[in-house]
Amino acid sequence: MTGLVSLVDVLFQIYFYMILVYVLMSWLPNVRESFIGELLGKLVEPYLAPFRRFIPPIGGMLDISPIVALFVLRLAQNGVYAIIGYLS
Repeated sequence: MTGLVSLVDVLFQIYFYMILVYVLMSWLPNVRESFIGELLGKLVEPYLAPFRRFIPPIGGMLDISPIVALFVLRLAQNGVYAIIGYLS
C-alpha cells in the first residue's frame, strides 16, 4: 500500500502546483493565452469553476476561490489517505 499512497501523494501534489501556477499566471499579461496557459486552463478550470460560482470576488477584483479550492483539495487528499488506510 505504500506505493499506492506515494502515487496518490504525487498526483495530488502535481495538481496542487498546477492550480497554483495557473493562479499566478493571471498576474502576468498574455501568459494564459500561451500553450501552457491554455493547457493548464483545460485541466484546472473544471475544478475551479464550481468554487467561482459560489464564492464571488472580494471588491470585484480579489478572487479567493482558488484558495478555498486548494484547501478542499487538501481535505480530499486526506480523505483518500483515510480510505486507503481503511482498505489496507
